[in-house]
Amino acid sequence: MSTVDLGDVDRFTVAALGPVGQRTFLLQCRSEQTVLTLKVEKQQVAVLAEYLGRLLRDLPRPGHLPEDLEVEEPVEPHWVVGTMGVSYDAELDRIVLIAEELVPEDEEGDAARFTVTREQAAAFAVRATRLVEAGRPPCPLCGGPIDPSGHACPRTNGHRPPTN
Repeated sequence: MSTVDLGDVDRFTVAALGPVGQRTFLLQCRSEQTVLTLKVEKQQVAVLAEYLGRLLRDLPRPGHLPEDLEVEEPVEPHWVVGTMGVSYDAELDRIVLIAEELVPEDEEGDAARFTVTREQAAAFAVRATRLVEAGRPPCPLCGGPIDPSGHACPRTNGHRPPTN
């Protein structure tokens, strides 16, 4: 497994490209001249945002949050994220993130390690939560996404599908 260690990043953000229901989620960070763009699933974004929010609640309040969170070129992902790990380094006052490439079980993929400030993590969590919530609402019965045209909920056996 080859690991890219970006250290402290200058920028850490998330984006959702495309129409609702067909969006591609991207996690992006920049360290000096290196821009790393990774494809992630919506659920991964939601879980990461929630986890960062919980982690930040137990730490000193962040200062001013970064505002320029638009993704930059290149937006073509380097690879797809399979797993992510998050920890807090109290000595450096940094949140450490490790993203590992999604690969078949018998293969080794790439990994990226980078650290973010509490402010960057908070801004990411806010932006990520807004992006996730802007998508299709979940079905109250099965939790699956409801398209504008409705959805055939497996919990109703196809009868009276919930609508948006």
